[in-house]
Amino acid sequence: MALRTGGESFLTEAFHSGGTLPADNRVAAITQFEEWPGGSTGRKLLLSVVYDRPAPGLHTELFVKFSRDFEDPIRDRAKRQMQSEVRFASMSRLAGFPIAVPGCLFADYHQESGTGILIAQRIAFGTGAIERHYDKCLDYEMPQPLEHYRALLRTIARLAAADKAGRLSAEVARQFPFDASKLSVSERAPYTASQLRDRVARFADFAAKFPQLLPPDIASPAFIAQLADEVARFPEHEGAIRQFLRSNLKLIALCHWNANVDNAWFWRNEHGELECGLLDWGNVSQMNVAMALWGSLSAADIELWDQHLGDLLALFVTEFRLGGGPELDVEELKLHMQLYIALMGLAWLLDVPALLQMQMPALSEVETRFDPRLKSNEAARVRLQMMITFLHLWRTHEFPLVLERLLRRSAQ
Repeated sequence: MALRTGGESFLTEAFHSGGTLPADNRVAAITQFEEWPGGSTGRKLLLSVVYDRPAPGLHTELFVKFSRDFEDPIRDRAKRQMQSEVRFASMSRLAGFPIAVPGCLFADYHQESGTGILIAQRIAFGTGAIERHYDKCLDYEMPQPLEHYRALLRTIARLAAADKAGRLSAEVARQFPFDASKLSVSERAPYTASQLRDRVARFADFAAKFPQLLPPDIASPAFIAQLADEVARFPEHEGAIRQFLRSNLKLIALCHWNANVDNAWFWRNEHGELECGLLDWGNVSQMNVAMALWGSLSAADIELWDQHLGDLLALFVTEFRLGGGPELDVEELKLHMQLYIALMGLAWLLDVPALLQMQMPALSEVETRFDPRLKSNEAARVRLQMMITFLHLWRTHEFPLVLERLLRRSAQ
């Protein structure tokens, strides 16, 4: 690895070429070189450096991301996610960029091999004005969750609005194209009605075996029987849903696809208002903002969905308009989000029962979904809560009626 063997010379040359280190300065020493195991893509490092001439604005605490992990084929499969992230990192250095992102010192990506590197400012969580890092699906440990999600949605709206208002690079359309055929990072062939019924049957078995892990409203036999009938109505209309989700160009903008709280950092401004910056921009692109909203809220507790969704969508619409974006209708935005959640939930989240039982063979010993054994297993914890959220929204938002509303509109 060039960073380990070349060290200071490699970084000096990289930062010079990136224009982030003056030509008469150099990296004098590396004082920390520590592999960081988190994330689902590539290998990562915590790096600390010393410069010959320390100066304000020269970051010394760094975070290094590689697109590749040659020792883990599953993580290595995600190597293409960095391609747009490298482009975004370069664009974020433009003066007047509308949101806070980690300062980029160097970024490069080789398209043919999928090999890339990004060296950026390391966010000092829990120091100074910056709050500690929050893991996803642990909102019950977060102070004032609603305030944090309000800050998240304001930030998402500001970036999307700046794009729609033309205040970003003129290259946005070329560098971050909108792919109308793509609604998620990993696409798969849609399940048939029979396959969806099979997955509901597996969920029924899961609910019978592990009722302590589920809210009673989605574990009841009556709801599960109704769900089995309702999911079968969606496959034949998937094309209509996808067409609808790409039909309103006012909703298509540059967005972060996975802005959960674990991909953000928070602080209070001089007025005491909570602000946030966003990390981990893999797969950044133009997308339906409903996709970005689900990416921001998918790990939130169901109480937030039940009590505050309308206010959060109204906040997004207001911030989007104030930032120069077009006027949006809250109910139209909500319809797009509901249909997007329905598609993504049917594509991925009904597989969770089988995945959880493979990940945690002793699942029957877990007493509640807040059990420390589940809490410490991030993949299992996140999958369980997102499945719960999806099924709770299916029941409370009545997704089959949402589909009927779309079909009536299409028939007019």
